[in-house]
Amino acid sequence: MARIYPFRAWRYNPTAVKLDDVVTQPYDKISPAMQQAYYQRSPFNLVRIILGLPELFDAERGESVYARAARDLRAWQQQGILIQEKAPCVFAYAQRFRVPGASGSDEVSGSNEVKERRGFIALGKLHEYAEQVVFRHEQTLSQPKADRLHLLKATHAHFGQIFMLYSDPAGSVEKILYDDNGPADAEITDDYGVLHRLWRVSDPATIRLLSAAMADKKLIIADGHHRYETALDYAREHAPAAAVNSESNSQQLPAPPYPEAAVMMTFVNMDADGLVILPTHRVVHGLPSFDPSAFLCSAEEFFTVAPLAAGEAGDYTAILGKQTGTAFVAVTRTGAFLLRARPDAMAAALAHLPERQRPLGLSQLHAVVLERLLALDANKVREQTNLRYLRDAAEAVEQVRRGEADLAFLTNPVSIEQLREVAFAGDIMPQKSTDFYPKLLSGLAIYALD
Repeated sequence: MARIYPFRAWRYNPTAVKLDDVVTQPYDKISPAMQQAYYQRSPFNLVRIILGLPELFDAERGESVYARAARDLRAWQQQGILIQEKAPCVFAYAQRFRVPGASGSDEVSGSNEVKERRGFIALGKLHEYAEQVVFRHEQTLSQPKADRLHLLKATHAHFGQIFMLYSDPAGSVEKILYDDNGPADAEITDDYGVLHRLWRVSDPATIRLLSAAMADKKLIIADGHHRYETALDYAREHAPAAAVNSESNSQQLPAPPYPEAAVMMTFVNMDADGLVILPTHRVVHGLPSFDPSAFLCSAEEFFTVAPLAAGEAGDYTAILGKQTGTAFVAVTRTGAFLLRARPDAMAAALAHLPERQRPLGLSQLHAVVLERLLALDANKVREQTNLRYLRDAAEAVEQVRRGEADLAFLTNPVSIEQLREVAFAGDIMPQKSTDFYPKLLSGLAIYALD
């Protein structure tokens, strides 16, 4: 089953930089404005490696963001900005946060509910999906995978963690790491007000105990499908003809059979209270001669369509959250409408999908609305030709009102129970089905392959 390994992580040197100035949100959650802010925050901010800005005359000089990323990594290692752990270790990683409000747009203040999500950072063995150790739950997009592969090939390093879920109702793994771990080795509050704390765990006996506790676990990718599949492709390319199997024993800590066979992961118990999944809203744009009235008329074959009073995104998501069945809100230039599925019509339209996926709102949205009613084929959806994904419901609504989009669909979040059932059955939800909050910071630890 799951194999975890300690590693000699490269970490930012606290005597050389302030950690708050150099770590980032995951690359795919960094907006252009955040990218600029990270650049200004520090010349050693990790954004320069994981999401560097192109420069003028790059093409003429044969330069690229990936080549600069590799040079920066090597330079920071040589200058002591990054230093390597002396012994293999894992890291207990806790995040304390205020649950975002219902609108999805006020992530800093959020609601009054405070949670703590606990996990640990370690290397995890890369498994083919067919081995049924690691399970995906979303489709992936080709462009992000190509981008991450270019970065990996240039730097030979992993800078963020794949977010992995495992089931442990008794909380035995957390007890190993969190019973008495003392003051944190690192503590950061991010731009969303989330408190991140990290503890180094290098005791061999504790690591072996942790490895044994994880040995029977199956894993679900919560976040990082693109990076996982990129790492898997890279591992295939670099697999030696006869890899040596490295297992733990009383004298030696476990290690991957070769460096590329593992990737950095954060493991979180899906049975714990700290998991929060936010919805990811869909914004459709660039449709030729889009007619809101004609769309709503065609939608009535599959949904009851009820107009909503003019309001803000928070009003719409509040209404949506009260629905007991499958529903979403469609926002057009002429107003907002609540769409609730007609069970019989939906069952017939989704007969080609696996049974577990048919009740999911996003499956209905993609298969019936995007593909059938709006004629966006699977390739257009996969390549985001006419589709944008947004966490912020208010921004999704505003893009329609500003004329930058034809319509927006506000959705309810997928539940952890739905995710577990679909993933372990080997099914796949539409891409961007889940948005786990908060995100794992990039730059807390770096896994260099050489």
